[in-house]
Amino acid sequence: MSGNTFGKKFSLTTFGESHGEAIGGIIDGCPSNIELDLNEIQHELNRRKPGQSNIVTQRKESDIVQLLSGIFQGKTTGTPIGFIISNENQKSKDYGHLADHFRPSHADYTYQKKYGIRDYRGGGRSSARETACRVVAGAIAKQIIQPIKITAFVSSIGNISLKKTYKELDFNQIETNAVRCPEAEFAVQMEELIKTTRKQGDTLGGIITCVVQNVPAGLGNPVFDRLEADLAKAMLSINATKGFEIGSGFTGTQMKGSQHNDYFNPDGSTKTNFSGGVQGGISNGMDIYFNVAFKPVATLMQPQEMLSESGEIKTVDGKGRHDVCVVPRAVPIVEAMTALVLADFML
Repeated sequence: MSGNTFGKKFSLTTFGESHGEAIGGIIDGCPSNIELDLNEIQHELNRRKPGQSNIVTQRKESDIVQLLSGIFQGKTTGTPIGFIISNENQKSKDYGHLADHFRPSHADYTYQKKYGIRDYRGGGRSSARETACRVVAGAIAKQIIQPIKITAFVSSIGNISLKKTYKELDFNQIETNAVRCPEAEFAVQMEELIKTTRKQGDTLGGIITCVVQNVPAGLGNPVFDRLEADLAKAMLSINATKGFEIGSGFTGTQMKGSQHNDYFNPDGSTKTNFSGGVQGGISNGMDIYFNVAFKPVATLMQPQEMLSESGEIKTVDGKGRHDVCVVPRAVPIVEAMTALVLADFML
């Protein structure tokens, strides 16, 4: 299997499956003599881990990262940083019924067709469990790219969406609720919707908005390695993502050029920021902001039609521990992937 490495100058290679012994990764290209806050790395993992609230999967994983190399006396040495995270709470028996069945909208069928073999326990390599490795690397990348600040939050779940722009929101409110929504009123509505949907055995999708502040001008390249193109690839590499839009996004298609142009101030900043902080593939020094769309979780806690390996359509009950909505737990993953892209360009 190829495609397990992300980044060029600052790269992450991950390994492991949802129900294997451990997951982990190797970070290459990290500069030397960077003093790391190791507690901050664990803090980021804690934001992503399962079982953190009553609206996410109740799989219990401590997600304690063990750093194996590349760090000495709290500083990076410039050599590859290796790490592992143990899998402690697998319940592989919950997936026995999927040994010869393909779940709808999962990677089961495509993996079988491509490789001729698959780990059906929790989706194996296709499980979102792998994203914990990205969070570790992203937490390190965040410390490299300071004073750039990356903030992601839930702006929509199901049919409930924030009405304010990111500049009107209080980012200090994001971590005060389980949904990671910066508006308390909407956070309550979103949480109730998730709980109601869980009782129905169904699932939800939503949108995460990410804002990057203190970005210097000049990151990115004008042709294939455009900054927004790498951000799009990073976001769409996250499980369950189905859409990416930066700046005005699709709304910009309804505007005229005279309305959409970001006119300059004398200091080079712009009066508006419909470009989302990127022009010609290169950062212009304004805030970068974008939205990432997540589909509803494919695993339902209700009977679903599935295709068997023998070619029959059968109705199979849903089992296991799953998120009703992955969006709140995906917030630190979006931040981590953003940090990886920016660290790559910074270097």
